[in-house]
Amino acid sequence: MKPEVKAELIAIGAVDMDESLIGKITIPTAGPGAGSTAFFFKSDGHRVRLAVNEGSPLSAVLDGNDIVIMKGGKEFVRGELEEELLHCPGQAFITMSEKCVFDCKFCPVPKLDGKVKSLDEVLELVEQAHSTGKLEAISITSGVESTPENEVKRALEVVRAVKKHDVPIGVSVYPTPDSSVVLKNAGADEIKYNVETMDRHLYPKVCPDQDLDEILNYLKEAVSIFGRNRVFSNFIIGLGESDETVEKGLEELVSMGVVPILRAGGMHPLRMGEIDVERPTRDRLLRLTPFFGGF
Repeated sequence: MKPEVKAELIAIGAVDMDESLIGKITIPTAGPGAGSTAFFFKSDGHRVRLAVNEGSPLSAVLDGNDIVIMKGGKEFVRGELEEELLHCPGQAFITMSEKCVFDCKFCPVPKLDGKVKSLDEVLELVEQAHSTGKLEAISITSGVESTPENEVKRALEVVRAVKKHDVPIGVSVYPTPDSSVVLKNAGADEIKYNVETMDRHLYPKVCPDQDLDEILNYLKEAVSIFGRNRVFSNFIIGLGESDETVEKGLEELVSMGVVPILRAGGMHPLRMGEIDVERPTRDRLLRLTPFFGGF
């Protein structure tokens, strides 16, 4: 999959296809893509996650063992669907709380009546994934049902209980003053605190309940605890920020030892009228590629 092809897939973000081709259908329960059917597509060692959307200019058909994504009636890229273990290939990716008290304007989760999983439910999902013999990592993420402190406490219980499986454990929660220390001590290998955007003018508009500088301080502290390249942060593109802001923001994060993960923003129907999101074009993604390690 050439960089231009992957950038185009990310820019469009969805494929019109028969859901029966997917097999086990995944419905994300966290983040901006919550509530949409999605699948993982792999070609030449490169992976991209795409939603299923009837109105997409891309379509997909089965050709032998291959999935062929078509554009304008012609073959665009050929590859395969990756089998998911639990919301991700090789991983048990589990969202503890599918609710959130923070009203980030790009995210549908606060508008959805999501489930809050008990500790027993989370552990049962991990055990099911482990029983397949394909478990390579565990990822724990969460919204904020009531307070960040409660979510960190719940994440601690999960990490302590699943450490016995001896696979890498990553945790993504909203940071608290002691979250990095206690999660590291409990056995977490990686941590993710999301900045969402590095545009300080946009930030109070899109994340009115959060404080960017506070999160950056927590990220810096996390690097001192987990080490460089073991601390991550989602960075959404398409909220109205300039390329210059993106480049400076990426440089700031990388200089701290944080691994930024650029995510293409998309307009969710539940957020219509609250925010303007312009999904980044292929050319914009390619332009920014040197600043986040390429495709």
